Amino acid sequence: MDLRQPLDSRAYLLMLLLCTIWSLQQITLKATAADFSPTLQLALRSGIAALLVWGMMRWRGEQLTVRDGIWKPGIAVGVLFAFEFLLIGKGLQYTSAGHMIVLLYSAPIFAALGLHWKLPSERLAPLQWLGILLAFAGIAVAFLGHGSATSVDMLIGDLLAVGAAMLWAATTVVVRTTRLATLPATQVLFYQLAAAFVLLLPGAWLIGHTTFHMEVPAVWAALAFQALAVSFFSYLVWFWLLRFYLASRLGVLSFLSPLLGVVLGAWLLDEPIERHFMIGAAMVLVGIVLVSGHAWLQQALQQRRA
Repeated sequence: MDLRQPLDSRAYLLMLLLCTIWSLQQITLKATAADFSPTLQLALRSGIAALLVWGMMRWRGEQLTVRDGIWKPGIAVGVLFAFEFLLIGKGLQYTSAGHMIVLLYSAPIFAALGLHWKLPSERLAPLQWLGILLAFAGIAVAFLGHGSATSVDMLIGDLLAVGAAMLWAATTVVVRTTRLATLPATQVLFYQLAAAFVLLLPGAWLIGHTTFHMEVPAVWAALAFQALAVSFFSYLVWFWLLRFYLASRLGVLSFLSPLLGVVLGAWLLDEPIERHFMIGAAMVLVGIVLVSGHAWLQQALQQRRA
């Protein structure tokens, strides 16, 4: 019997906090890029957070599961996680934080397609297919207007953001379709963070993302925020919420992140808000809600008719 409950005021407040943290991670990377290379920042935050998760596992007496080849999909999700962040770090060189977070959150669309293909229980309903078409049309609209040299650079960054979204989706598919789905969330998170650290550190060196001005206080503040708030605290709170509240409702609320990302990017970084991109972003977000919130929307419609 599923004992998870509808959202209450505590869940709403925690989700607002998490969405704010998740939206600020791209803005922090962009704001400190001149003093702290984004890819190096992502590598170091992953290493610190992996140590914290490992410490929590030891404190709880939890052993990392490697038996029966389960480490293989664990390494696979870690590699996908690392390359996702590599594309994010590189993409932020070219595009805005607002663009990055909106396009990154198209991941559920790609995940839904992958799960539709892999799992019979995840077959898409007609309304979800409509959401997918709407989201892809929104991505196309968001890419319109890239004409000047600056816009061409932004197009490169936007394409890298979509690539990162595909890798995030692939991670979701691997977790859902392998024995990783039976592991505690802390172990899956450790696999992801540890592999990200191991791969991103040399990756940062290979692409020239090695700037680290230790004398700048903002660098240490950014690293603390990324490691403690983003990679450790927010993910653990998210997994805790999934244990006690309905996942479909939490998933819909999580899409506050791209909206907050655009607003905070414009406010804190003076990023322009282009009309064509906002129209495309709105289409993407509505499409994602139709796909990810399908069960919740159906339930709400049935209750209204009753």
